[in-house]
Amino acid sequence: MKSFEVNFDGLVGPTHNYGGLSFGNVASQSNSQQASNPKEAALQGLEKMKALMDMGFVQGVLAPQERPDVGALRSLGFSGSDAQVIQRAAKQAMPLLVASCSASSMWVANAATVSPGADTADGRVHFTAANLNCKFHRSIEHPTTSRVLGAMFADPQHFAHHGALPAVAQFGDEGAANHTRFCRDYGQPGVEFFVYGRSAFDSRYPAPQKYPARQTLEASQAVARLHGLSDEGVVFAQQNPDVIDQGVFHNDVIAVGNGELLFHHQDAFLNTEQMLAELHAKLAARGGNFQSISVPRDQVAVEDAVRSYLFNSQLLSRADGSMLLIVPEECRSNPRVWQYLQGLTAAGGPIREVKVFDLKQSMQNGGGPACLRLRVALNETELAAVNPGVIMTPALYDTLTRWVNKHYRDALRESDLADPQLLLECRTALDELTQILKLGAVYPFQIN
Repeated sequence: MKSFEVNFDGLVGPTHNYGGLSFGNVASQSNSQQASNPKEAALQGLEKMKALMDMGFVQGVLAPQERPDVGALRSLGFSGSDAQVIQRAAKQAMPLLVASCSASSMWVANAATVSPGADTADGRVHFTAANLNCKFHRSIEHPTTSRVLGAMFADPQHFAHHGALPAVAQFGDEGAANHTRFCRDYGQPGVEFFVYGRSAFDSRYPAPQKYPARQTLEASQAVARLHGLSDEGVVFAQQNPDVIDQGVFHNDVIAVGNGELLFHHQDAFLNTEQMLAELHAKLAARGGNFQSISVPRDQVAVEDAVRSYLFNSQLLSRADGSMLLIVPEECRSNPRVWQYLQGLTAAGGPIREVKVFDLKQSMQNGGGPACLRLRVALNETELAAVNPGVIMTPALYDTLTRWVNKHYRDALRESDLADPQLLLECRTALDELTQILKLGAVYPFQIN
């Protein structure tokens, strides 16, 4: 049976703005308060989806969240009509309003952790929504995320859904941004690679000093248990605390994996040689030949990796066995990174081609190509069970492009977030979107 890795890209929401909400994310903080362009952001994302579809990859789309999140503001003591809640929050606590308007759900690498049926005890594809409890603006996402994923992957014969882990720091879970899967073939049993920043309960593990480590070992272990993964099919690795303090807030800012290959920076991990040996041995036991490409610090510094998002790229397998690397324009703009990439493709290794995409609107807020997609490995039967409304086609691309042009603003500043009309615009757009994607009622305004 044929198997696929399907990329479900996050559709950028109508309230895309530069609120500078993510401490530890250099791009997010450095571009705070700039005017954003939600329409351009959504169209840039759709163009990437279409390009991958045109290259022959199976591509899906994941809907954004309702914003501003009036329910979250009500839970914090703001009362009255929806318009009054927004106006009172703007007057009394503008940072809370900004947080409630964040379009950060566009980065669906943080939506959930996904284990394919080839790896799980019951043979189903398992999803655990990420609690994202390190940041308020992201911690409010998982209830809607769970409903959207449930509407996309609805057949209980093939799909199993788990709620978010307890919303406490000890179980901080950032989803697939800290999870990679290695395999010989997407439909065969693989090795799932969980990367954590700290241990919540064991002080022997080092931790960063400047920025928070968002993923805990205990959260990763809990997800592995929920998904029914065997010890032989799991490797846990710790991120280097020093690179977290340099702005590497997720593993997907310093490493990316696909198939049998891990592409990573020399300084990405602690105990690197031991970790690579474990990955090699466990993948070999499952019929695979693990490989790694380590990018030397003297060719690409961690600072260059963070600013260019070299590793926040998509590593995709082509039919001939070679791999394609999808990178943001910022990689071409960085001379050291671009020189490294030119040498990489010329060397004749597994990565044969680099394609560049303009994702400036997302990049300025701290999210590159890898942030924008949730990878789901599916066999033919499982793919047939996915809600067909969320699989990208030329017709769906055209429909969504018209939808964005109809509903999205082309400029958004912080002061615009206090306009109650923005909520009405967002709800009107999302109500139409759920019909386009055949999701049913998934948003609070549709349910309540």
